[in-house]
Amino acid sequence: MEQGNVPDGDVAELIRSTAEATAAYIRGDIHRYLALIKHADDYTLMPPYGGEPRRGFDAKAALENTPKMFRGGEADQELVASYASGDMAVLVAIERQHGEVGGMPEQDWSLRVTWVFRREGPEWRLVHRHADPLVHAITMEHMAALARGQS
Repeated sequence: MEQGNVPDGDVAELIRSTAEATAAYIRGDIHRYLALIKHADDYTLMPPYGGEPRRGFDAKAALENTPKMFRGGEADQELVASYASGDMAVLVAIERQHGEVGGMPEQDWSLRVTWVFRREGPEWRLVHRHADPLVHAITMEHMAALARGQS
């Protein structure tokens, strides 16, 4: 069976790879993450802490900074939906994770995530990732304050 001309095996492999990459990343294992996830040259990131979107992926900076920021933890990926057609695949997931991040004590670091992949030759490349920490609902008032740049 296929999803929009993309074999189910390809989608299943992306699901497996992103789940394993998420677990590696929260542990600070950037080498394993990079072995699993290839970034496209035109990669964009909407980081979970907000701000301007990032363009491009700086592997050298990631190799240096990730192990300093992420010191240990665990993650499970809960797939919400997957979509695939032609040379594109999208995974919508909740990364249920906890760990030590940014020098803070171990805590819940769960994220809502959208991964967008494009096939380039024989492999899938990550072209966009959008993550936010809104796994737990917030009030409209809190959302309005955040939109205004207040906490």
